Amino acid sequence: MPPIPVWTQPARVQTFETDFLNRWKPTAFFQACQDVANNHSANLGYDYHSMHAAGRLWVLSRMKVYFYGFPSMGDALTVRTWPNGIRQKIFFTREFQISSPDGALYAAATSAWLLIDANERRMLLPDVLPGSLPQNSDLPGLDENLMKISPGNGLAEKFTVDAGYSAVDVLGHVNNAVYIDWVMDCFSFEHFEQHQLSWLQINFNNEIRAGENVRIFAGANVNDPSRWLVTGEKTGSGEKAFEAELAWVAR
Repeated sequence: MPPIPVWTQPARVQTFETDFLNRWKPTAFFQACQDVANNHSANLGYDYHSMHAAGRLWVLSRMKVYFYGFPSMGDALTVRTWPNGIRQKIFFTREFQISSPDGALYAAATSAWLLIDANERRMLLPDVLPGSLPQNSDLPGLDENLMKISPGNGLAEKFTVDAGYSAVDVLGHVNNAVYIDWVMDCFSFEHFEQHQLSWLQINFNNEIRAGENVRIFAGANVNDPSRWLVTGEKTGSGEKAFEAELAWVAR
């Protein structure tokens, strides 16, 4: 198959992807983006197996999603993705859109990926990647630089999680979508009944490997209670594993 600049694939909301309100879980949005990005990378010649054989890996570093609607069990979806050049000198950017088949937009996202040495787990500069990716500079994306998230003060400790079997993926670390489950578990069922997620940005600062433990902290912005910060800290080293900022709107 020749390289396709913009990849489109159908999907459907599965029963196990919905929450107690029959809405597609935020985690499922991230899983759908991960799947379509993997398929498009394979089409462009940069799939996991080819990259691993060359000693390189794609690692998601930052991602921001705007949520416009939440489909329900059985709803058909159209998922689109495309590379969108290099930002901040080190990030390969990729855009996403998830919509209904008739074009109603459920979510739009932008993401920043790093090229990593598979053996030394260190960052490589973009020019090390052989060949080239489609630029797609004419396509409308979110056009946002995903910056560092300001640290919060006085966040409450919510719980501790273990990077067990169910959380770890083929790279030997916690899969990006699992972090979203941890973020969502900071909020009560009553909160979900009264609010809908508006947007979420997550920055993956230090990978969490199999067997590690992470303390999860969360708190509302003192100046804007609709905005929250959630962070994860490794219990052994004290390293900041991730930071997430998100906003809610009333249902």
